[in-house]
Amino acid sequence: MRVLLLAAALVLSPMMASAQDSPTAAPASADVQVLLSDWGGPLGGEPPFDKVKVAAFKPALDEAMRLDLAEIDAIANDPAPPSFDNTILALERAGKPLRRVQTIYSVWTSNLNSPDMQAVERDASPKMAAFRDKITQNPKLFVRIDAVYQARAKLTPEQQQLVWLYWQDAVKQGAKLSPEAKARVTAINQRLAALYTQFGQNLLADEADYVLYLKEADLAGLPTSLRNDAANAAAEKGRKGEFAILNTRSSMDPFLTYSDRRDLREKVWRTFYARGDNKDAHDNTKAVIPEILKLRGEKARLMGYPNYAAWKLQDEMAKTPDRAMDLMLRVWPSAVARIHQEVADMQKVADGEGAKIKIEPWDYRYYAEKVRKAKYDLDMNQVKPYLQLDKIREGMFWAAGQLYGFTFTRVEGAPVFDPSMSVFEVKDRAGRHVGLWYFDPYARPGKNSGAWMDAYRPQQTMDGPVATIVSNNANFVKPAPGQPVLISWDDAVTMFHEFGHALHGLNSNVTYPSLASPNQAQDFVEFPSQLNENWLPTKEVLSRFAVDVNGKPIPPELVERILKAQTFNQGFAVGEYLSAAIIDMKLHTADPAKVGDPDAFEKAELTKLGMPSEIVMRHRTPQFQHIFTGDGYAAGYYSYLWAEVLDHDAFEAFTEAGDPYDKAVAKRLHDTIMQVGYSVPPDVAYRNFRGRDPDVAAYLRSKGFPVDAKPKAPGARPGAE
Repeated sequence: MRVLLLAAALVLSPMMASAQDSPTAAPASADVQVLLSDWGGPLGGEPPFDKVKVAAFKPALDEAMRLDLAEIDAIANDPAPPSFDNTILALERAGKPLRRVQTIYSVWTSNLNSPDMQAVERDASPKMAAFRDKITQNPKLFVRIDAVYQARAKLTPEQQQLVWLYWQDAVKQGAKLSPEAKARVTAINQRLAALYTQFGQNLLADEADYVLYLKEADLAGLPTSLRNDAANAAAEKGRKGEFAILNTRSSMDPFLTYSDRRDLREKVWRTFYARGDNKDAHDNTKAVIPEILKLRGEKARLMGYPNYAAWKLQDEMAKTPDRAMDLMLRVWPSAVARIHQEVADMQKVADGEGAKIKIEPWDYRYYAEKVRKAKYDLDMNQVKPYLQLDKIREGMFWAAGQLYGFTFTRVEGAPVFDPSMSVFEVKDRAGRHVGLWYFDPYARPGKNSGAWMDAYRPQQTMDGPVATIVSNNANFVKPAPGQPVLISWDDAVTMFHEFGHALHGLNSNVTYPSLASPNQAQDFVEFPSQLNENWLPTKEVLSRFAVDVNGKPIPPELVERILKAQTFNQGFAVGEYLSAAIIDMKLHTADPAKVGDPDAFEKAELTKLGMPSEIVMRHRTPQFQHIFTGDGYAAGYYSYLWAEVLDHDAFEAFTEAGDPYDKAVAKRLHDTIMQVGYSVPPDVAYRNFRGRDPDVAAYLRSKGFPVDAKPKAPGARPGAE
């Protein structure tokens, strides 16, 4: 997850239509004004989700862009000598209407992407890419930014970091290129924006179109909670009395874990891992991916880099593709060795049952559960009754209170875009308003799959205190009235992960919005979220909030078995992720002309890696949204591993203190990591917390992998200095 919160003047999502040809505009209609205006409300202003009309997006974007371009033009042509105040600070203040429209637009494309909205998105994406380039490549504007950058020594450290961020982004986007090269980069960015939209909409179509409907007789092995979810999903699609297995991870994963029907497991598995690869109108392999890779390669060469990955990583902690790949390839052999051990254990169970099969990818989750039960006397289906969604949410709140002093109080009547959403006010230990947290837990047509965090408004004190607004979004199947939502252990981990992103935003305490948490280097931003996962399996959380529908807490002996099994199945978990991260880097360091068919490239590279045949990449190339629906995680999926090294090393500070909620360590975490955002370079921030660079040994121990005598540590990245 990365939320880009840099000033709208310079860094914007590629999602808005351009109005640059219109110096003036007619008065905005009431629907358009809803999107442009300041947010009203009793808690510092809330997004007017209840008043949004899809038809208003295009004119609102046009008007917001017109206003923003006028502000940028005034800054670029200011006759006064460039200064921090009249250039950088002015850019921070510019584009407020555009930021408001962008926020709500992004919510709609992620959560309510109807056919009408998809049409708006297809039209707007390439236009917004051109708009962004018009700003980042503005020669007069860059002259002023560069002048402030060259004279930055007299500024405060926070101001220096902000200036560096503006300067680095402008250079990275082509501010120093010739006019001809700038024009070509603009054309490339416009086309890429259209392709990103096409890729995402193709996947959305496959997830909606490919649904498996089952009868009662097909449900052997499925727990009651999963049967109820499937029945509710079918009923919502107008097929009451049947059971729907949706083509999403949240439906696929538990079905493959528990279904006794091997034929149906294979069918569900093949359908899920064929998304975007069905050789139909929504296929991503024939044209979309090859063109994306070709254009990215050309863009990198125009920027003076040998490949896209080298261009992309220049301002990350890793700095170069080689350093990222070194870390991945260091871990990979241990993951493969563990996978072979796991498969051998599963094959033994299958043989003992007389199954007469060879373990295949659609068998892995199913037999892994059998091995877990045999090795650790742990059946995760016995754990699920104690994992109620609402209680896990309360557990997240409690842990955040222990660590950061936050309290969460439900807000009634706040505008929402779906009635199932909830809104909470967040206060600190002194009772001061910190921000708002929105929770959108359920799947719906037009909603992206998976789970994520959104930042609706960044924290800042630039012109007075502005509190942050964040959200967490998930895709649980909505229950029947009166039924609890029971989630898997993995889902509970994901909840804590995404809430970690939200806590990063809620803890932010910086002056300028572009530096607000969770805006960070790509390979650092996942650190606070992955760190937050560590508090789920603590006895303090489980004993209080892992309770069944009758209020009975999870038995202590079951908690002990969960903790003892922490390294179980880590070959699968690390292997499926790491294979995807390596292929991402291979795709973006290879000559695009030599990649050819993405499926064939994926297969060939995995063969070279010695990929076990019993697993597949977590995200196969045709459905790899992280890297093909935008630039965010392209050549950057490695960042989860990089951040996980930081996460495990950081949590050992609590272990060394003897308490996962140690007050002194928690305060140091807050003061040096969580509140500083991008105002401090990430490598410096980490050393301020830990007193040294990170050590990969803690990560390896957490997986049960061998630890070398002299472990390497992830490297640093450049900053304002």
